[in-house]
Amino acid sequence: MQKKIVKVGNIACGSEKLFLISGPCVIEDELTMMKTAEMLKEISERLHIPVIFKSSYQKDNRSSLKYYIGPRIEKGLEMLAKIKKEFGFPLLSDVHYPEQVPMAAEVLDVLQIPAYLCMQTDLIVAIAKTQKVINIKHGQFLAPENMAKPAQKAIDSGNDQIILTERGYTFGYNDLVVDPRSFYHLNQIGFPVVFDITHSIRKYGIPSADPKGGAREFLPTIARAGVAAGVDGVFIETHPEPAKALCDAASQMCVYDLEEFLKPLIEIHELEVKYREKTLALA
Repeated sequence: MQKKIVKVGNIACGSEKLFLISGPCVIEDELTMMKTAEMLKEISERLHIPVIFKSSYQKDNRSSLKYYIGPRIEKGLEMLAKIKKEFGFPLLSDVHYPEQVPMAAEVLDVLQIPAYLCMQTDLIVAIAKTQKVINIKHGQFLAPENMAKPAQKAIDSGNDQIILTERGYTFGYNDLVVDPRSFYHLNQIGFPVVFDITHSIRKYGIPSADPKGGAREFLPTIARAGVAAGVDGVFIETHPEPAKALCDAASQMCVYDLEEFLKPLIEIHELEVKYREKTLALA
């Protein structure tokens, strides 16, 4: 199926080139943010992989009031704008409420709808009306083919600049599973598909700072399987010192390990594109 190509800055999402969405889970101190962005810039240049910088100005689904939620919208957007000016990355961050949309749209290139909010009509409509690119994350409670429904809400609101992101499905209590069939269903909807690899290994019910709160041993396996299944981009949260991260410490990848992790994914993606082109030629 021919999918729509969605432009994010100078990145053609859905074209033949694998792209990366990456950055710390939540905006932290300036040194951490700049160090991560600097490494991502170097990796992007060495591997020729386009990068969209992601970090949340607000995490509104923490399981305790004691946990860090981020600097909130004003200070968070200020930090993201500084990163864009310094490194030239397009920007992505979560938007939780319709009233946040106008301010977020002034700075962000991609407005992301969190997975647990993917069916929130007012939020989707408000974001769609900005005409900015929308990244709709697949809700853990929703059959993958039903992601066509929130996408259609955006289309009906006048915006078809849509990216769909897989991040695992609820499997029993406090666990997620990534079903490869999901990539097929999401691809059939007709928009670029991203695989959020690091969120897919989170263990719910366990604090993200606890080493047991994420199953990093599965990262290479599920990442390679997802890319082979035909995704257009990968979403990998990164941090210079994941164990000290203020959110998702058990699942983020060390930014210094990211380059070697990406190399086989790029190779697999190139093979998958060749196979896809061959299949279309024979059809």
